[in-house]
Amino acid sequence: MLHDGRAMKVGIVGGLRIPFCRAHSIYTDTSNQDMMTATLRAMVQKYDLKGQTLGDVSLGAVIKHSNDWNLARECVIGSGLSLRTPAYDLQRACGTSIEACIQIANKIALGQIEAGIAGGTDSISDAPIAFSDPFRSIMLASHRGRSLPKKILPWFRLRPSHLKPLLPGVTEPRTKLSMGESTEITAKEWNVSREHQDQLALASHVKAAAAYDAGFYEDLVVPYKDLEEDNNIRRDTTFEKLQKLKPVYDKSEEGTMTAGNSTPLTDGAAAVMLASEEYATRKNLPIIAYLTHCKVSAVNFVGAEGLLMAPAYAVSDMLRDANLRLQDFDYYEIHEAFAAQTIATLKAWQSDQFCRERLGRNQPLGPIELSKMNVKGGSIAIGHPFAATGARIIATMAKLLSQKGSGRGLISVCTAGGMGVTAILEAAPKR
Repeated sequence: MLHDGRAMKVGIVGGLRIPFCRAHSIYTDTSNQDMMTATLRAMVQKYDLKGQTLGDVSLGAVIKHSNDWNLARECVIGSGLSLRTPAYDLQRACGTSIEACIQIANKIALGQIEAGIAGGTDSISDAPIAFSDPFRSIMLASHRGRSLPKKILPWFRLRPSHLKPLLPGVTEPRTKLSMGESTEITAKEWNVSREHQDQLALASHVKAAAAYDAGFYEDLVVPYKDLEEDNNIRRDTTFEKLQKLKPVYDKSEEGTMTAGNSTPLTDGAAAVMLASEEYATRKNLPIIAYLTHCKVSAVNFVGAEGLLMAPAYAVSDMLRDANLRLQDFDYYEIHEAFAAQTIATLKAWQSDQFCRERLGRNQPLGPIELSKMNVKGGSIAIGHPFAATGARIIATMAKLLSQKGSGRGLISVCTAGGMGVTAILEAAPKR
């Protein structure tokens, strides 16, 4: 129900994360629960929440083991929060933790809870490896046997090929294409050049390194496993070095996407605390920004639309809701799943035909000032633990707006399955 018949304003108290790491490096022996619990513990300490009961905690992971069926609750139990704090898992591919923020925000806006935490974690290093279907069938048949002979008999069907494990992947079941292969098609459709992609990738590394050097991430990233900085940032990379890398998804002369202009497989966790103004005042907590609008969208990517183009639609719809123009923002955080995807989205917003035929607009949304986009580095440099990226971006945007003391920011995240999750943040007045 609504609080006093109206929606409550939703404040962002702040966010935290552990350093993001390339898969199979520092966090090789670290689980999703380990990373997420460490992040929550740091948040409990930062905001003096030990023993406190929050309204709800929403967390998720895209790739997780079957025994992590109650991952969020287990992480809360180990976080230092009161065990009376409930928690639940969710998953919306790469938009998982921004969706978690939206759901916690909605509960606050409706007066159902006063405060909560949203976040996400993902480990490629500790990815689940499943048995093949024939092998599972044999094991289950043996389990169902009511006598010793009936338990043994199914195993006579076992063949060496049954022992081949099933590894998780990012291939779309409908198209049989990976995200990278799908985006390579989008790059060709939108005429996204290799040079443009490498320029964006270089800028991502340069800005991320500069942000760390300036201390921007000092209160956003908590040291973990003796690491203080994302280990994918390449301080010594150059445009020339990026240009020498070979294409990985289309290895012909027409291929443009490389390991350098794509996000790496990454391990990490991130979280954001949200609260009502009344709760923050009562607990002496800051409100550094407000989450004011959000939108999700999906496209028919099975032969009709680019897999990662849904944010182009979601942003357009969200701007209508907010009665804003694309240019009415001080900062833009656009997830760099691949440089090609980011550039294609920017091109779509400037296309008269796309905006008229696909978005139902009389004129293009237009360009944005690139100096305002991903100003502290993007996913290409920082890394992309699937479920953690949204929380990272929201925490970064909230701090940017807090430092400026005014204005608004636009967030756009593409996801697998042809979906997009977007949000608008506004600066909170100094208290």
